[in-house]
Amino acid sequence: MITVQQALQSAVSQLREANIDGAARDARLLLAASLGVPSDRLTLHMYDEMDEMAKAAFFSSILSRVSRVPVSHLIGGRDFYGRRFKVTADVLDPRPDTESLIVAALSRPFTEFLDLGTGSGAIAVTLAAERPHAIGIASDLSPHALEVAKQNAKTHQVNDRIECVHSGWYQAIAGRFDLIVSNPPYIALDEMDDLQPEVRLHEPRMALTDEADGLSAYRIICRDAPAHLTPGGRLIVEIGPTQAVAVSRFMSDAGLVNIGVRPDLDGRDRVVAGEMPK
Repeated sequence: MITVQQALQSAVSQLREANIDGAARDARLLLAASLGVPSDRLTLHMYDEMDEMAKAAFFSSILSRVSRVPVSHLIGGRDFYGRRFKVTADVLDPRPDTESLIVAALSRPFTEFLDLGTGSGAIAVTLAAERPHAIGIASDLSPHALEVAKQNAKTHQVNDRIECVHSGWYQAIAGRFDLIVSNPPYIALDEMDDLQPEVRLHEPRMALTDEADGLSAYRIICRDAPAHLTPGGRLIVEIGPTQAVAVSRFMSDAGLVNIGVRPDLDGRDRVVAGEMPK
């Protein structure tokens, strides 16, 4: 038998030897999941002996992490804007950068919103949870992603205010909204090989790249937004750090006004927002 602390030390060494960034953090998260305890309570169990079942589960997850399977896939979830979201290989892993889009969206009131390419539903569910009187549509081309979004909406008790719609961008969307948000695929095809293996090999390709210049989705989202926005309604999209100028131009060409760019926590351009004239 080994103690929890000994298992953790061994796992951290394995991850470091495999050049995994954040080895100690990842090992703690996987260990807590294997033991069925909150990660912030793990210290209380360091001198406990691990039973064989928990030990086997833990070191199996460490081997998967060595092969670059994301931690969120191994523990089944990821925290985003203070909530835990279910994550599978069918959806993008919600990232802290996307919280910049949430902050921008919440900066003004809205009652009806549309989330294009919802994936896990992290954006739509968060908006509905933060604005209890808002209703929204969460759309995605992937039926598997929509199932994950539905589960997350139910977990956070907003499923009665979010309709999940199978749609390629606006194709199956009717009506107008005072807020449209999207985190579309923005990785250019020639950038895909540079992505970390965790992303390139384990996240859905259709949610990462347009197989072109990384701007295809923005052209459609911005071009057709006026037909789906109320007067004064806002369009807010997440972007790659080098895309602010191009996406701002797409919004301007579509007739949107008051276009602005917001940075993420690292100071990189991350969100472009515009609005319909009133």
